[in-house]
Amino acid sequence: MKFIKSKSILTASLAAALVVTGVGLAGSVSKPNVANAATPSYSNDVTDTGNGHYVTVDKNVRLYVEDVGKGKPVIFLHGWPFNHEMFEYQQNTLPAKGIRFIAIDLRGFGKSDHPYDGNNMETYAYDVRAVIEKLNLKDATLVGFSMGSTVATEYMSKYKDNRVSKLILTSAPTPKWGIPQEAIDGLVAGLTQDRPKTLAVSPDGFVTKPSTEFLAWLGQLELEADSHASIESIKSVAATDLSGKLNQIKVPTLIMHGIQDKTVPFAVAEALHKGIKNSTLVPFDHSGHAIFYEEKDKYNQEIINFVNP
Repeated sequence: MKFIKSKSILTASLAAALVVTGVGLAGSVSKPNVANAATPSYSNDVTDTGNGHYVTVDKNVRLYVEDVGKGKPVIFLHGWPFNHEMFEYQQNTLPAKGIRFIAIDLRGFGKSDHPYDGNNMETYAYDVRAVIEKLNLKDATLVGFSMGSTVATEYMSKYKDNRVSKLILTSAPTPKWGIPQEAIDGLVAGLTQDRPKTLAVSPDGFVTKPSTEFLAWLGQLELEADSHASIESIKSVAATDLSGKLNQIKVPTLIMHGIQDKTVPFAVAEALHKGIKNSTLVPFDHSGHAIFYEEKDKYNQEIINFVNP
C-alpha cells in the first residue's frame, strides 16, 4: 500500500495505496457475534433483518443497513471498495458503551443492490439521507472512512437539521484528494482487465503488520463489490473537490488521520481541519491509512468520547 509520489501509470502497488486491502481470497475470517438489533416499527420502505434492515432509497434500489445496540445512533460509511463489515472492530465494542452502531453498505457494495447508475458521491449522500429519514434517526453522529468521509462531507454540506449533529472524518481524501489523473486511469484499466490482481496487495501499507488471514478477509470484502460500482466510485472520489463547501459544515467535527498514511497524506487532514472551523484533528502516530484497525482501541475510544462526552 504505497502512495503515489509521481505521475506514473498505476501498477498493483498503486492499487494497494488506494484500498488498504488484502492478498486475494486465500483463507477466511468468520464474522463474530453482534449485539441485538434495535427493533422499532418503520414504514414499508424498511424490511427488518436479524441485525439490521433493507431500506428502499430509490426506485428498485435497496441498501443493507447493519443496526445493533441501543443508545445514540452512530452511522458508519465504509471505504473503497469495502462494505460495512470493515467496521467489525467497532461493532464489537461500541454497542456495549451505549452507542447504537449503524453501518450502511453503499449502493454497489456489500449486501446492497448494485444498480448501474448513481455510483458517485452526490448520489451516495442522497442515499444516506434516505436511510436516515426512513429509520427516523435524530441527533446522530455520521462517521466516514476514506471514501465514506467524502460521502459524509458531501452529506453535511447539503443537509442541515437535527438528524446529524456531529461528524467524524477518518483517513479522509477530502476536501480534495489530489491524486494524478493518470494514476486513476491506470487503476481503472487494471480493474477492467484483472480486478483480483489489481486489488491484491502486500501488507506494506500497514505500520503494524497484520496477519495473512486478516489481509485475506479484507480481500474478500473488496471482491464482494460490484465491479462497475468500484470503477465509477473511485473515479468520483478522485474528481470531487469540496474545498468550497467546508464552510457550510457547522456541526462539531472530529478528524482522525494516520501520521504515516501513504494513501492520503496527513497534509490533506490538516487542510480539512483548517477548512472546518468547529473541528478537532487527532493524529494517529502509529498508523497508516487503516487507523480503524491499527490503533483500534484509540480509534474506538475517541469515538466514544466524542459521542458521549
